[in-house]
Amino acid sequence: MTDLVRYTKNGDVGVITIENPPVNALSPGVPEGIDEAIQAIAKDPEVKAAVLIGGGKTFIAGADIKEFVKLTSGTRQNDIGILPFLLKIEDSTKPVVVAIHGNALGGGLEVAQACHYRVASADARVGQPEVNLGIIPGAGGTQRLPRLVGVEKAIEMCTTGKPVKASEAVQFGLIDRIIDGDLLAGAVAFAREVAGKPTRKTRERTEKLGNAEQNAPVFAAARESARKKYRGMICQLAAIDAIEAATKLPFEKGCEEEARLFYQCLYSDQSKAQIHAFFAEREVSKIPDVPKDTPTIPVNSVAIVGAGTMGGGIAMVCANAGIPVVIKDTDQAALDHGLATIQKNYATSVKRGRFTQQYVDERLKLIKTTLNYADFANADMVIEAAFENMALKKEIFAELDRACKRGAIISSNTSTLNIDEIAAVTSRPEAVIGMHFFSPANVMRLLEVVRGRKTGKDVIATCMQLSKKLGKVGVLVGNCRGFVGNRMFLPYIREAQFLVEEGATPEQVDKALVDWGMAMGPLAVGDLGGLDIAYRIRKEFRHLEKPGARQPFVEDRLVEMGRLGQKTGSGWYKYDGERRASSDPEIASLVKKWNAESGIPQRQISPEEIVDREIYIMVNEGARILEEGFALRAGDIDTIYVNGYGFPAYRGGPMWYADTVGLKKVYDRISEFHRQHGALWEPAPLLKKLADSGKKFADYERDSARAAD
Repeated sequence: MTDLVRYTKNGDVGVITIENPPVNALSPGVPEGIDEAIQAIAKDPEVKAAVLIGGGKTFIAGADIKEFVKLTSGTRQNDIGILPFLLKIEDSTKPVVVAIHGNALGGGLEVAQACHYRVASADARVGQPEVNLGIIPGAGGTQRLPRLVGVEKAIEMCTTGKPVKASEAVQFGLIDRIIDGDLLAGAVAFAREVAGKPTRKTRERTEKLGNAEQNAPVFAAARESARKKYRGMICQLAAIDAIEAATKLPFEKGCEEEARLFYQCLYSDQSKAQIHAFFAEREVSKIPDVPKDTPTIPVNSVAIVGAGTMGGGIAMVCANAGIPVVIKDTDQAALDHGLATIQKNYATSVKRGRFTQQYVDERLKLIKTTLNYADFANADMVIEAAFENMALKKEIFAELDRACKRGAIISSNTSTLNIDEIAAVTSRPEAVIGMHFFSPANVMRLLEVVRGRKTGKDVIATCMQLSKKLGKVGVLVGNCRGFVGNRMFLPYIREAQFLVEEGATPEQVDKALVDWGMAMGPLAVGDLGGLDIAYRIRKEFRHLEKPGARQPFVEDRLVEMGRLGQKTGSGWYKYDGERRASSDPEIASLVKKWNAESGIPQRQISPEEIVDREIYIMVNEGARILEEGFALRAGDIDTIYVNGYGFPAYRGGPMWYADTVGLKKVYDRISEFHRQHGALWEPAPLLKKLADSGKKFADYERDSARAAD
């Protein structure tokens, strides 16, 4: 055996244990080790059956993704397919039982499918999440899975990428038995039950594949759904094509078609972008001056200031993580309204099957309310989620400084305001940090952790660790106006308004961005959040704008008319009682009138120009943020945008996307806009430097990392 696979015997059952921590990935050496063990079992007359199990906390959580990168970058020439080794498992004349605990995902589930039987612990999860990397299963997963679970379930698993619990998997035939108690002992006992019986080769099973007539409407509906739900993505459609091949072709030919589609996806720009996003998300926890062994502060209770949309959502996030919460607001009516909203949100989750009523009841017991700061005395962390106004936040933090125990972390959910200015009103600026949740907080994965000038390293380490417990992707950012996400987003929103003021309709602006891949158009996003929020931010920071710089005016006038977006039934669009948007003729006439009064020349604007101006204005600001050190890495910016702003993962994030276009091309286009539209388009120095030297943001990231070392 290799060092990564251990083979032992339990009487007449051979036990193959994968020892490749932390997740038992199918790295080079693992397939070879399993193969050697299968050969040893075949030659040993005393062994009647085999059990394949993962050591540590999990079975095989997937392939080694770094091997995909080596392949597409040309640093690895040979194929990384594991299909031949799986055929050897399947061809074993002695039954091979896979015992699953933790996760069996991607290549891990493909290994399990090639075994003759599958048993699992009750808390195990199985899935084919390859689409999250822009690829499809490549080792027979699209061919064996429909043979085990049927066509519809296979399509669902391979297109959504969502894992399923063992209790569900046993119902549709993917798992043969749930093992209570010790998994290995139960698996060995099961292996003895099936020893001596003819082995069942998954690839020879056809009873669940259906026929062409039955399958035609299933595949048609799946493709239609995938085109709507996964706009612009190729891997979901490729997965459907591969599963259809399983129903029409012999297994061997189906695997050939799967391989063709797999490599087509793997070498695509989409897959490279999604793999970048995968690794970038894992890099964000690495902070050069806050090492892994930095002491952290236990957070066993949280207090929240504000029972509004953000405060209530944050309370749900904490309660879902099992952390008791107390929420304070200025009066009982506000608290009652906030708690009612929380209950309504939980009821919706129960209705959709996301939570059980018992789970919700337990969460609600963790949420208390108060009108008094005195009830914050024992809280380990406070999260302020009040109105976005500096004077108000200073007043609150002065109160918190008096009310909270020493050692408590005092954080603000501010989306734009200066953390150092807020911290300055306290006697403990080292305990103050930004915790910028994204709305709705109980849904969005992103959490910007904002480092103040005096924030303690233990506080930073605690908040980064806590973000994982809360189910969030925590990204450490510096303290500047808007931090990283909103500092880039504000020019994006501003440019959308300029486009309307120059002749584009709101519908044209939003459609161009949605067609390009954004989850929503910028003007629809404003309506969703409330146009008054951006209005207040513009007023708050007007004194910081460059003298004479162009300012948008249409959205301010909409706010002053009371058109605040969805919450008032009108903004850039008109909304019905279900908050469904429709074009508003009044907007067209108002904009036409205001634009005529402004004297701005009107023209037809192409979708290409709309996309270039919207995306490149963010890239340019991102380059400034990176050079100024407010983001540690270009990948951190990409992680923020993919997880918090609806940026398409298959484009990798704004900085990765710019790299794929080519920074010289991006710089030239920005320079063109600079000549046309003035100072707001001045190219960032870092962008010019990288473009002139033929480098990428990724190169700057690597160069900076080397300099730090």
